[in-house]
Amino acid sequence: MENVNSDGFDIKPFINALKKRIVSIALFSFLTTTLVGLYLMTLSPIYQATSTIQIESKQARAVNFQQVYGVDFSRRDYFDTQFAILKSETIARNVINKLNLSQYPEFRTYEPSKGLSSKLKELLPFLFDSRVDVDIDSEEFKMQLMLKKFNNSLDVKPKYGTRLITVSYESGDPELAALIVNTLTATYIEREVLQKTGMTQKAAGWLSDRLSTLRVQLDNSESNLQAYREAEDLIDFEGSISLIRSELEQTSEQLVIARNELTKLENIIRIINEQGSSDIEHLLSLNTITSHPIVQDVQLLVREAEKTVNEYSQVYGPKHPKMISAVAELNTLQKNLKQQVSSLVSGINKEVRSARANVTSLEVSLKQLRVEYQKITRKETDYLKLKREVETNRNLYDAFLTRSKETEVTSDFNLETAKVIDKAFVPTIPVKPNKKKLLLLALFASIGFSAGLVVLLTLLNDTIKSALDIENKLAQRMLGLLPLQVVKKGTDLDTYLFFDKESRKFSEAVRTFRTSFVLSQMEKKNQIIEVTSSVPGEGKSTTSSNLAFSLAQIEKVLLIDADMRKPSICKRFNIPAYHPGLANFIAGTDKFEDCIYIDEKSGLHIMPCGQVPPNPLELLSSTRFSKMLEGLRSRFDKIIIDTAPTHAVSDSLVISQNADAVIYVVKSASTRIGLVKSGLGRLIEARANIAGVVLNQVDIKQADSYADYQGYYDYYAYGEENKS
Repeated sequence: MENVNSDGFDIKPFINALKKRIVSIALFSFLTTTLVGLYLMTLSPIYQATSTIQIESKQARAVNFQQVYGVDFSRRDYFDTQFAILKSETIARNVINKLNLSQYPEFRTYEPSKGLSSKLKELLPFLFDSRVDVDIDSEEFKMQLMLKKFNNSLDVKPKYGTRLITVSYESGDPELAALIVNTLTATYIEREVLQKTGMTQKAAGWLSDRLSTLRVQLDNSESNLQAYREAEDLIDFEGSISLIRSELEQTSEQLVIARNELTKLENIIRIINEQGSSDIEHLLSLNTITSHPIVQDVQLLVREAEKTVNEYSQVYGPKHPKMISAVAELNTLQKNLKQQVSSLVSGINKEVRSARANVTSLEVSLKQLRVEYQKITRKETDYLKLKREVETNRNLYDAFLTRSKETEVTSDFNLETAKVIDKAFVPTIPVKPNKKKLLLLALFASIGFSAGLVVLLTLLNDTIKSALDIENKLAQRMLGLLPLQVVKKGTDLDTYLFFDKESRKFSEAVRTFRTSFVLSQMEKKNQIIEVTSSVPGEGKSTTSSNLAFSLAQIEKVLLIDADMRKPSICKRFNIPAYHPGLANFIAGTDKFEDCIYIDEKSGLHIMPCGQVPPNPLELLSSTRFSKMLEGLRSRFDKIIIDTAPTHAVSDSLVISQNADAVIYVVKSASTRIGLVKSGLGRLIEARANIAGVVLNQVDIKQADSYADYQGYYDYYAYGEENKS
């Protein structure tokens, strides 16, 4: 079981099939490899010349005017474009024309064949594409053929991760291969140089025309700016704007201060009006009055005089001169304080009028300054607009002038966008065909193909080929096997092969089959034994006869030919066709003794089919047939009934109702599993006792080589070597 995987898949049949066909596989591989070798000998060697070029990512220039070309040399699509140009038809045409390749044998064009394909096109035009008729003698048609040949032999590959491209060409002429590669790379580089030169010249002309227009635009913008300055009398425009902006800021600040002062004075007047201007004592209690500097100074003098009077009063009497003088000074200061408050009240009204006049004057000045500022701002906007136009035109003019000068200077400086790293040399070793590699490939491919074909055929062959198939696929016991016997064409198998001393292996196989059957049925009734198969030709009659021979050696056996459709027992034992048999006995036309034939050589009792009836199924289903079998149990030890195949008619199903055991015969590597399962299924449905399966016509060579039938055949020749 080591050849069965965990899923129950048995690889042993495939290994056996491969070993069995090993000679055929070897012969097929040898013939295939030989034919390939002969074919390779007729092939001409193909040589390949290769060149490597480098695409410049940033082209070197005398000055920088990359924008003129409009190409970003560092982008990936630029390299892809160059790769496509190398394989383009334009480059190929140039190479073909330069080298005049039409003169070389491999590029010579021939008139297409007008044989079978043309006739088929005339008869079945709908099978072919509709194409415009082409003049095959035209130069363009010949060029298209040469281009096709050229492109098929050309190979252009980029080396990824680098800026290198390899260009290869295959040809039977090594010198021509190298010449084509070098010419192609040179043509490509020359084309790129010419293209860049043309672009430079075109750019120079366009720049020259554009410069004239830009010069006029610059002059006009400068004239407009100057005219505006003169019209608006702008000498120091920036200084005027700064001066008026400064005046505007100062006036705004003065107006804020004047307004604050006016508000303060108006608050004082309002309080005085509310309290009254004659109540000096009350006015002195107001912060707005006492906070005035003059009032604060007089109040300070009054407090000092009061302090002096208080000091003197503690020392001197009221009549003392110092006391009198101090009191007089205090009265004078208090009187002066009241006069100052009165003067302050009358002066505040004048200050309010003056402050209001000042605020009004500052507001008028601020309004005038704002009007003047807005006017200057509008002038500034117009001025800056004209100035920007001048600067823009000047920048454009300078840029185009610079590009124009660069183009003029470098118009004759055309560096290549690509350069050859490795030049193509004439190859000395052919690249095609690699005969050793192809021969090995043909050898392994032929071995693989033939082995695969054998495996495929084995996989598609769903027949019973081994004991494992019977046990695993049919779920039945294998009782034994009968080895395949080779007979001459047009002759039948010897009926008495069981008794032939030269066929001991066959005899031993039959005896082993008998023993296996007897042992498997020891605990069951096995007196009446039915032998059947799926389809005709599987050897059920041979199996019945030989089983009867083997049992007759130890018991009294009756062999009944119940295959009334195609009886064969009479022919096998040379029984006359007119001899009465089973059909006659069931029909009641003959006695039992008259229906029995005794074979002298084996001692076997045989009941042939007798006269073939028109209604065999009715006879076998009759009670007379059942009673006959019951009566025969007392006369014979074993009764073997050879019946019709299960898939031919239903006779075997009817007989199985009266049989103790059913032996099912399967032809090895012939009968499909589905047929066998169907036949066994019908018997099981009929509740027949299936004793097991006998595998007939087994190829013993395969069995001997792979031990597929150990226990059924291997030991049959035991002792033959000593006897010989």
